[in-house]
Amino acid sequence: MSDALDRGEAERLVNSYSDLILRLSYTYLKSTHDAQDICQTVFLKLLQKPRDFASPEHEKAWIIRTAANLCKDQLKSGWRRATVTLEAAAAVPAPAEEEGSLLSAVNLLPPKYRAVIYLYYYEGYAAKEIAELLGERPATVSTRLSRGRQQLRTLLESEELT
Repeated sequence: MSDALDRGEAERLVNSYSDLILRLSYTYLKSTHDAQDICQTVFLKLLQKPRDFASPEHEKAWIIRTAANLCKDQLKSGWRRATVTLEAAAAVPAPAEEEGSLLSAVNLLPPKYRAVIYLYYYEGYAAKEIAELLGERPATVSTRLSRGRQQLRTLLESEELT
């Protein structure tokens, strides 16, 4: 490929998928900087070893699957668990979320529920598609959706009472 073609392809990928990757990664990692790192890594993987996709849906599915797997790997890494204490992290202000927003309530859910709720409601994937993207069984995704909804309902109802 020529430099112009590489640049054009990179721009297309970034314009098409950066927001999706950042939002999905944030649901896993709860860190804007870590989500940006995942986003960059996904694009580097794709540009360093170009793949032939059967369709735009296949390309998007590969990108989501890769981002989710990179997030899971990062969450499992010893480096992530041992880098900073909670007290040190408290000194750094987090990005402000609109208080009382549904997304802020979704972000309070455990990661396994947060990811499926986000992909289902915000990205419009069916449970079967989410299962394929995350490498889970469809029944597992359906269970997580159900439990996630229940926890979300409980969170939202407790906010109404206060």
